Amino acid sequence: GVMALAFILFSGGLDTEWGKVRPVLLPGVVLATLGVALTALLVGFFASLILGFSPLQGLLLGAIVSSTDAAAVFSVLRSQGVRLKERLKALLELESGINDPMAILLTVGLTSLLLGAAQPKDLVWIGLKQLGLGITWAWDQWGFQYRGLGLLLSFSLVLFSYGLTAVLGGSGFAAVYVAGLVVGQLSLRRKEELLLFHEGVAWIMQVLMFLVLGLLVFPSRLPEVAPKGAL
Repeated sequence: GVMALAFILFSGGLDTEWGKVRPVLLPGVVLATLGVALTALLVGFFASLILGFSPLQGLLLGAIVSSTDAAAVFSVLRSQGVRLKERLKALLELESGINDPMAILLTVGLTSLLLGAAQPKDLVWIGLKQLGLGITWAWDQWGFQYRGLGLLLSFSLVLFSYGLTAVLGGSGFAAVYVAGLVVGQLSLRRKEELLLFHEGVAWIMQVLMFLVLGLLVFPSRLPEVAPKGAL
């Protein structure tokens, strides 16, 4: 699932025009950080007040559902039947592509707090690493001017960008999305072939992603949680 999302985000960044993203960069970043945190707080408050979860458990539930699903957003926006204003479309693409680091930070941090494996002050350092390193590593890709970038090399770039950033403690998802955004702005030979290749890979990865999500659901457990889940 993690690998599938990395390829989906890279394809989304690759197909995003920087000229359209630049005007919505600030609101996109605000939505992907403060917007995700506010969503987590609101859902957490609802889960605690209405569903009977403890405040910390409610916040964890809010953190898990706080970010938009990049796979679903890119799939819907790329379909032929969707006609949105370019500014709104660019904002949705950017926000869904970079909001995962904030959601992962909140989910990992709150889980650690619930298990007693971390203190509230530790979350600050975790956040700096996740958000800072993810953006820093991807920004370094800006200086890479590949000529004749092969399909295999671009495939490896996804794994390398995510893997190295994750090993350093940063957000591989942010790195992969921005790396795709950067590569998409380069003047490359056979660029159309590159775009079509990663569009196909992204579709396969979306199928795998939802298959994995389905495998995590046990039908026998659904009746017990269905009312709260529906709410």
